[in-house]
Amino acid sequence: MSSYALGTPQKAFPGAYIQTPAVNKFQTRQPNPRPNPALSQQQNALQYQGQDVQAGGQKPGVEDLQPIARGAKAVNEALTEESRYPDLDSYIGQGISSEYEANTQSAWAPFQKVKMHTIPDRIFEQYNRAQVSTIMGLFADFNHAWVAIDNALYLWDYTHPNPDLVSFEEQPHTITAVRLAVPRPGVFMPSVVRILVVATTAEMILIGMSTQPAPHGGSSVALYSLKMSMPIKGLDVTVIEGSASTGRVFFSGNSSDDVYEFAYQQEERWFQNRCTKVNHTSKGYSTLTPSTFWGSKARREIVVQMVVDDTRKLLYTLSNRSTIRTFYIKDNGGLDLVITKPLGQTLSNVGHMTSQSELISPSMKLVSISAITANEATKTHLMTTTSTGCRIFMSATSSYGYYSSSSSAPTSMQVQHVKFPPAENSSSQPYQASTSTQMTTYSNNPTINTSSRALNPTRTAVRYAPGYFLAFVAREPQAGTDLLFLSGPDTARIAQPQDQARLTKYTELALWLNLGSRAEDIGLATGPFSAGPSPVGFGNELAVQFDKPTSQIAVLTNTGVHMLRRRRLVDIFAAALRLGGGDEGLEGEVKKFIRQYGRDETASTALAVACGQASDVTSDSRLARIQDPDILEHARKAFIEYGGKPLFNENSMLDQSVPAIDLVRPSPRHKGLSLYISRLVRSIWKAPIMIEGVTPSGGLAILSSVSMNKLQDISLDLTKLKEFLSVNKSFIEGLAGPEALGNVNTKQEEISLQAEHRALHALVVLIDNIIEGIAFVLVLYDEKIEEIVLSLANETRQQVRDLSYEGLCTTAIGKSLAKDLVKAIVNRNISSGSNVETVAEALRRRCGSFCSTEDVVTFKAQEYVKRGSEAGPESEVCREYLNESLRLFLQVAGSLSMEQLGWVVEHYVALQFYAGSIQLCLEKAKESDRGNRALTWIQENRPQGDKRQEAFESRRRCYELVHYVIRAIDQSRTETADVLDGHLTPSGKRREEAADQINTSEDEVFQTDLYDWYLSENRQDRLLEVESPYVTAYLKRRSEDDIAHADLFWRYYVQNGQYQDAAVIQLELAKSEFKLSLDQRIEYLGNAKTNASTTKPGIRRSIRNEVLRGISDLLDVANIQSDLLQRLKGDSRITADRRPAVIQELDGSILPLSVLFNTYCEAAHYFDLCILIYEAADHRVASDIKATWQNLLERVHAEAEVQDNGPEPYEMVAETIRSLGTKLGLSETMFPVGTLLPMLKRYAFNYQPNARPETWVLDVFIDLQVPFETIWAILENMFYNDEQPFQGRNRRFIGNDMVYIARLWLQDSIRGNGMLYGGEDSAYAVSQMLHLIMQNGLDEGRLEECQNLRMRIETMLR
Repeated sequence: MSSYALGTPQKAFPGAYIQTPAVNKFQTRQPNPRPNPALSQQQNALQYQGQDVQAGGQKPGVEDLQPIARGAKAVNEALTEESRYPDLDSYIGQGISSEYEANTQSAWAPFQKVKMHTIPDRIFEQYNRAQVSTIMGLFADFNHAWVAIDNALYLWDYTHPNPDLVSFEEQPHTITAVRLAVPRPGVFMPSVVRILVVATTAEMILIGMSTQPAPHGGSSVALYSLKMSMPIKGLDVTVIEGSASTGRVFFSGNSSDDVYEFAYQQEERWFQNRCTKVNHTSKGYSTLTPSTFWGSKARREIVVQMVVDDTRKLLYTLSNRSTIRTFYIKDNGGLDLVITKPLGQTLSNVGHMTSQSELISPSMKLVSISAITANEATKTHLMTTTSTGCRIFMSATSSYGYYSSSSSAPTSMQVQHVKFPPAENSSSQPYQASTSTQMTTYSNNPTINTSSRALNPTRTAVRYAPGYFLAFVAREPQAGTDLLFLSGPDTARIAQPQDQARLTKYTELALWLNLGSRAEDIGLATGPFSAGPSPVGFGNELAVQFDKPTSQIAVLTNTGVHMLRRRRLVDIFAAALRLGGGDEGLEGEVKKFIRQYGRDETASTALAVACGQASDVTSDSRLARIQDPDILEHARKAFIEYGGKPLFNENSMLDQSVPAIDLVRPSPRHKGLSLYISRLVRSIWKAPIMIEGVTPSGGLAILSSVSMNKLQDISLDLTKLKEFLSVNKSFIEGLAGPEALGNVNTKQEEISLQAEHRALHALVVLIDNIIEGIAFVLVLYDEKIEEIVLSLANETRQQVRDLSYEGLCTTAIGKSLAKDLVKAIVNRNISSGSNVETVAEALRRRCGSFCSTEDVVTFKAQEYVKRGSEAGPESEVCREYLNESLRLFLQVAGSLSMEQLGWVVEHYVALQFYAGSIQLCLEKAKESDRGNRALTWIQENRPQGDKRQEAFESRRRCYELVHYVIRAIDQSRTETADVLDGHLTPSGKRREEAADQINTSEDEVFQTDLYDWYLSENRQDRLLEVESPYVTAYLKRRSEDDIAHADLFWRYYVQNGQYQDAAVIQLELAKSEFKLSLDQRIEYLGNAKTNASTTKPGIRRSIRNEVLRGISDLLDVANIQSDLLQRLKGDSRITADRRPAVIQELDGSILPLSVLFNTYCEAAHYFDLCILIYEAADHRVASDIKATWQNLLERVHAEAEVQDNGPEPYEMVAETIRSLGTKLGLSETMFPVGTLLPMLKRYAFNYQPNARPETWVLDVFIDLQVPFETIWAILENMFYNDEQPFQGRNRRFIGNDMVYIARLWLQDSIRGNGMLYGGEDSAYAVSQMLHLIMQNGLDEGRLEECQNLRMRIETMLR
């Protein structure tokens, strides 16, 4: 494209570049990042020199890559380069253009007609019965066409030779419009993949549509009545458009320019039907447009086209007055008009870009609009086509620049670029489609032609990504036929601009096609084009020409459906080779290709044709691969003879630090090969080999990110490439082998050839690896992959989940994970009883790099293990199989992974082959550390951070399996005896053989590790069973600085019945300076108390009692300290900086009682803990105890009163008394009931007079099982003492309590079948006291209870 900004000079100034664009504040242009094509070695040399000057003499980095890494780097560089394909905005900037490629040969045509599908005769039969109207259209993405005849709608598969008609005739009104839309999510059943929106003269109807694959390869559709419709009488709907992302449906009619929405939902709601008509533009909409148009009285304005851009949430409308309106589709269901662009404004914008042109004038109309999505362009939003054939590209802008986000609405729209029609000349006359398939292209004019009427009048037009333009020109309106003008971007030219100093030109290839009839509809039969998710790289058709189906466009006319196919560059090259004929013609075509697209692209395309990638339409209208031997041979010659040469850049050799071979740039042939490989594998290269999902039942589902057919196709193409390189390696410079060095003349040529060989060999190795990698994935999915993945370790499973095809084929971790998967496959086949040798051999044959010779030996050994398992552990045949498997395993012990070794050991143990398990583990440990570095590390006291520690850890993993065997031996010993009837049993013999392997082992590291393992793996019982003085000395020495060994020490004494010694050690541990928490010390003391309490002959009672008393006293202190610690952790009075120090001091060594009392408990007013400290310290001063209880009572009451929504104060007081009473065991000294009961009664009277029940104080002591006679005596004293506040009438409160206690005491006496109140004297005294209480006065309820109770006592005393 040639783009001219305002202010750009049209002539060359001295010292200036021609056509340098002016500065544009809205757009920053970047030169195309891809390199210029290399037309000659001299040009390459100049290019290198320029790079050296720009680099400032910097030395290139030294590469030391393995072949596979080098090949992967080349492919990644090719993929990166192709991802930088210029975005649409870079060649459609502000300005005008009219570039069309100069070629008159049909071989270079960008499109070709594939076939025309005729309209079925049954449709014509129905058409002849039409009375009112007939309209036609396409559902091209489903290969279906439709026709609406009066009130009936018919659909048919136009690709089928004799299709069935799918009809909808259930309504009586004339159909005015039909549109296929995507339904709103969740409204219909999943089988309804599309909805037909049918507009009639009276109503709009929604019809469900489902699809199924048809036997002939297309799709069959079925229609369903959804019972959804709404009246639209008077609107005369002719335009309908749907949003694919939201399922919303918009429409307009011939009655006005209003935009409506067909709102539908699953169920009716209050004040809202299932289907509703919403007018989004009636409110003030008409005030936005003038009543006159270009000075004359305007006709009624209506909408003639709607287009939705879901990527930006925009709806565009085009009216019959050529006014473009932009609506913002809101998430809440709204639709806001944000931009109105009358034709006058459009003309004004264009006028700033070019001088007066008769093609852009008030007399022309805008005939169509096409949205350009955000994926394709950032600045360009819309293309509109004029009736004169001009394409006007527009950009929506907001207040802060170009509109690029869908989260807000744009505010204005400006013309960005104008593409004028091609020039008129004699070659522009189209060929008749019925007699020839030859296409005609247009010449490239040196100047911009702004007056060509080649596309005038354009009736309608459409644009498809990445720039396919189709215009229907009605030069003879009376004839009822259209001429179709097609153009598409010259992708290879845009990707490889001829001049880096100039902006990329918008170059197109174009052709004419005479349809012979009038076009009714047009549609994209293939999926929307996309080579990438973002504008940069989106339009690169070269990158996907082997990866995605070629775009096909269906054009419906009144005679049939014409199928047009976009031709790939590889197809054009093959056709050019065919057209070139002999060697001279071939040379001309190849050189022409090199001039236009460069040597790199030429080499890649020639290689693709030689490998059979080109396609063409056959004489019977089929699309088939080109297998013509002449064309394939011509392509082979082009790749070999025109692939260029490597270039040795001597200018970069500044010193000898960089190898000369690294200064060689490989040939364009190498670049073409890497391009071709990258285009074959681009869809899988970064894709994961698997995706985890969930089955409907909740199980694991493993899915391939790439279809199996796609993988097989890629593998087949790579295999053809491999065969091509193998067959022609003697002709390809760099693959010919050492004999090619005999043809070099200079040292520079020799170095260049070596570098070329290194680069090409890397790609050959990469091809082999990718083929094997794909084969491995195909094998993997032939198995039950879910079971295989679940059998992997969690870490390995995560790595496999993240593994891409690139990682699998090119990295060491990929190969390692593949081997893990191979092992999982084999293990699964072993467990299922399959022949392992067959599976292993198949894996080695199909993907040898993933299954080596050592792997095959390992699998054979595993097979012997499986056969031994089938024979049974007691049979002699089993022993023979196991011995043979051990022999094989010992051969490959060094290559066994720990997973494999673990599998072997597990099966050996199951078959009681203990000695073999230990022998194999020790051999594996030896092979992993042949230098015996682990032993020297141990002898030097195991220095941390030493590299030899890794060797020890490697050996220890093997020893851990020996430990597993030892555990299994111990387990088997509990099941079967070693000796029976004086003879050694078979099981005993096997255990003895295992013991011999352990005891006779010369592995010093193993012997040293054995005792450590007994301790580290909690096998202390095994160590303690060893009767050796070394055990005691070992434990005593290690326990001095290791708590774990100290624990084992006292357990050793317990196991040997020396409980007193164990208790002493535990007591010392509780007092020790080890970093033990307080809870751990309490646990030691508890265990020590138990051990010290155990009697055993030989231990004096006085010594035992002394130890036991010391333990108990310390345990009491520790418990108090634990309660204090928990209390202080939640005490808000402690500052944040003080709290860690307090916790650290208390959660450690057991502190003296004086420290706990004076430093913490008394100072913090933890009076309950103070009482416990009195008890532990045997402090018996009654006044201190009483004062502390009184303080405790007051503090609990105060804390309860400040709590919101907490328990009542009396409830907290009661719970505190109960808790302390339980802990103190109702100690007469520390829990003086005679003091506490009156204290609580006074508290209840003064502070909790309304507490319920009234007897809560008595209930506390009853719950603590204080005897009733004790409570009665205390209450009796309180009644007689007449103390405050229970004086006068207040004495009745004591009386009430005494009645309550007397009743409960009586019930307890009766329930226990004991004597009444403990005896007759006591009962008589209670009765007399009740009489006295009655005389003194009671509450009304208690008085009656007291009378009844006294009468009952008197009765029972009789």
